[in-house]
Amino acid sequence: MKSPAVSILLPFRDAGPWLDECLDSIRAQTFHDFELLAVDDHSRDRSAWRIRRRRDRRFRLLQPRGRGLVTALNAGLAAARAPFIARMDADDRMHPERLEQQVQALLHDPALMLVAGRARLFPEDRITDGMRAYMDWQDGLQTPRQIRDGMFVEAPFAHPSVCFRRALIQRVGAYRSGPFPEDYDLWLRAHAAGLRMARLPETVLDWRDSAGRVSRTAAHCSREAFDRLRARHLARWLRRHLPHRRPLVIWGAGRRTRQRVRHLQARGIEPTAWIDIDPCKIGNCIAGRLVHGPEWLSSANPRPFVLVYVAVHGARTLIEQALEGYGYEPGRDFLSVG
Repeated sequence: MKSPAVSILLPFRDAGPWLDECLDSIRAQTFHDFELLAVDDHSRDRSAWRIRRRRDRRFRLLQPRGRGLVTALNAGLAAARAPFIARMDADDRMHPERLEQQVQALLHDPALMLVAGRARLFPEDRITDGMRAYMDWQDGLQTPRQIRDGMFVEAPFAHPSVCFRRALIQRVGAYRSGPFPEDYDLWLRAHAAGLRMARLPETVLDWRDSAGRVSRTAAHCSREAFDRLRARHLARWLRRHLPHRRPLVIWGAGRRTRQRVRHLQARGIEPTAWIDIDPCKIGNCIAGRLVHGPEWLSSANPRPFVLVYVAVHGARTLIEQALEGYGYEPGRDFLSVG
């Protein structure tokens, strides 16, 4: 049997209320050369029956013995026959040209290992200001350079909006289970391996924002879990890319920032100074390290590497602009951290 061009990886558990919408959107794709790997994570409703009743030869129902999302994802990866893997969630909807657009992008650029697309949150009345700001930030990351520079801020992709080469998994390994978000962990490993990732300007997915979504409720998707995972990968990046004697400076000297920086310090990464705009903090010391005002960076010698730990989206943008005004270059002289 000829292998398909795309394997759609769709794990599900008790997806009955929304699964038909999802399956309808998959069957409506303008690109037809795909297989759907619907991986049942021990559903108790009639979700599996909804897959079977479609009688579509491209739909494959998998029912692995193990439990959990990561087990389901890896069971699907193991069964995939295509060179391209498109992720999908059972409560979301693909836009009709999604697969066609993502396959074209991967074929056009053989060095590109992953391509995402824009995701439109719905239903409208459930979207918080924070989620709108997060999606606006995501949409601003399109080129491999932009994605690389933003990797330590937040997860740069909505998981069900991505399509990647199976070779990515062969390079960095499959999904991992642990006290961390499995998708962000995969993106960070791909980033560490120097793999190119990009985003299409087109919207490819309707992404359902529900109160029961795993990213809202699961402990492995908590803010603390993100902070720990990010710090682990960031510490490795700094050891690999920061010259041994180059000073490291943290922008942001507030209590919340200091708590997050402790995850880096626990891995042996110590700042040599802090930056803040608060006159009450400037001139004081944190663990023996002086807090400077931003203007100090323009004349600091040697020039330090700056980690911008201010998490507010608007403030972060202003800080990045200020650093560029001092002649600092993203990736070379500073990184923003979520």
